[in-house]
Amino acid sequence: MCTMLMAYKFHPKYDFIFLGNRDEFKDRPSRAAHFWPAYPNILAGVDLAKGGTWTGITKEGRMAFLTNYRDLSIPRKAAISRGTLTRDFLINPIAPVKYLQGIQSRRKAYDPFNLVVGTQAGLYYYSNIENQIRSIQPGVYGLSNALLDTPWFKVKKAKERLISILAADFSVQQLFNILDDTEVPPDEELPRTGLTLELERAMSSIFVDTGNYGTQFQTVILVSTSGEVQFYEKALAGEAGWQFSTFVFNLLKE
Repeated sequence: MCTMLMAYKFHPKYDFIFLGNRDEFKDRPSRAAHFWPAYPNILAGVDLAKGGTWTGITKEGRMAFLTNYRDLSIPRKAAISRGTLTRDFLINPIAPVKYLQGIQSRRKAYDPFNLVVGTQAGLYYYSNIENQIRSIQPGVYGLSNALLDTPWFKVKKAKERLISILAADFSVQQLFNILDDTEVPPDEELPRTGLTLELERAMSSIFVDTGNYGTQFQTVILVSTSGEVQFYEKALAGEAGWQFSTFVFNLLKE
């Protein structure tokens, strides 16, 4: 996941709204969102290269979302796949804060990441760069490849559009339209993460396409105040193009 938005207890009808683009190399094998046969209450995609995931939710209301933190000046270790962080939270019935505290103790084993995990009781953010567990308060948040709410151009724009859309009746397509945005900012507004100027430009839009790398999955999740989950995904399936999937279910009572 490389750009994500969250509206947490911000909308009168929905306790949680999530929008996310997963950007990845196009030759990295992945499977679109599905209920996992070994864990039938988990709905998530799978990174077939490393066995992890980037976005997922369970019927019990456990949620996990991951982005990489991009700073090429930080040496990469790649000892353990970061996608296992989201996967393991979805699988294991551990309280979010306790789970994140466990990650803190081994944070140096992972390349830089941002992780959001939560249950019906609360939502939390952790980055092994900042090394601080934050409780997510009601509001609208944006996250890309820097710390939570770092005001990169695409994060600011996406948040502004989401807040505007949520002020009135909205459609799922309006949310996907945010994820489809390809506007690139002026050079003076580009982040400086160690990429070449050309690549910083290419990676600076909400929707990314550099040829061999770009947005491969788009996800919208709506969790209503009554506990209904609507999970929508667009997955790029090679020559077949974009495939659209919808899942609707009710959360199990805690």
